[in-house]
Amino acid sequence: MRIGVIGTGRIGTIHAHTLSRHRDVGSLIFTDADPARAQALAHRLGETAAPGVDEIYTWGVDALVITTATSAHAELIGRAARSGLPVFCEKPIALDLAGTLQAVSEVEAAGTVLQMGFQRRFDPGYTGARKAVRSGRLGRLHTVRAMSSDPEPPPAGYLPQSGGLYRDTLIHDFDVVRWVTGREIVDVYAAGSDAGPAMFREADDVDTGAALLTLDDGTLAVLTATRMNGAGYDVRMELAGERDQIVVGLDDRTPIASTEPTGPPAADKPWTGFLERFGPAYEAELNGFVEVVRGERTNPCDGREALQALRVAEACELSRRERRPVRLMEIAGGAVSAYG
Repeated sequence: MRIGVIGTGRIGTIHAHTLSRHRDVGSLIFTDADPARAQALAHRLGETAAPGVDEIYTWGVDALVITTATSAHAELIGRAARSGLPVFCEKPIALDLAGTLQAVSEVEAAGTVLQMGFQRRFDPGYTGARKAVRSGRLGRLHTVRAMSSDPEPPPAGYLPQSGGLYRDTLIHDFDVVRWVTGREIVDVYAAGSDAGPAMFREADDVDTGAALLTLDDGTLAVLTATRMNGAGYDVRMELAGERDQIVVGLDDRTPIASTEPTGPPAADKPWTGFLERFGPAYEAELNGFVEVVRGERTNPCDGREALQALRVAEACELSRRERRPVRLMEIAGGAVSAYG
């Protein structure tokens, strides 16, 4: 199997290393807006660099992995669909609903594969939580609490192109809440704070946000995110039911300390970021994509799933700006079941 990798930045390089080790991947072709970066990666891995996207198509590949800037995702997905190629793409498809819907429609019209990069679906903690909920171990689920906390903010130049905290960070939580619980989100109430560095206000963004979600069975989910968690990278999910309560992301590297006399101490080596915390999950999702391309498994996260997560993010952004509850039916785009 020959796979083209479009985009050789930080996450593209990680995916390239994963694919280069895979027994079913015979060769890779890299391209990047910075040709020297693609060439350097190709040299390190003993693979091939192409001058541009056109050459990837003319030289021939069996599948594509897209890890470019978000602004290029939708166009690249559409071109791949028209060429009949299966695609793995980092989230999001686009930062707006119109671009997302267009790309999803092209994939569905062509009957091709689009697997989205929501890596938490491949993390052992989240998969274990999903099994616990689906097995009935917790009884009736009544409360979900989730958080995503970055240890430091991104560069100021990143914020205007990120889509904001709800579309860039909390979108992972929106997706995994649906995936773990098997329920749909029906309404949201969101708030945000830009009381941190001025760059957030200048980008019309917030450095800290929260959202109260109501699921279609009445379960309540409270989600928080911040760019300013100095203790370290902290991503957790708690699920409470009538019979039991479980937590994802609590281990000896979780950057939190108890004030109780007999509580656990602060972590010696707290998680530093998402690439470290979710390294095995990133590898697992790419291995899963190879299996999808080979016809050995069904798509674990298609474009409609990404669309639904974006719809929740859009609803939260609308709620934050207008300071009111927002029902998902107010947001354009078709629904999809999370029960798979």
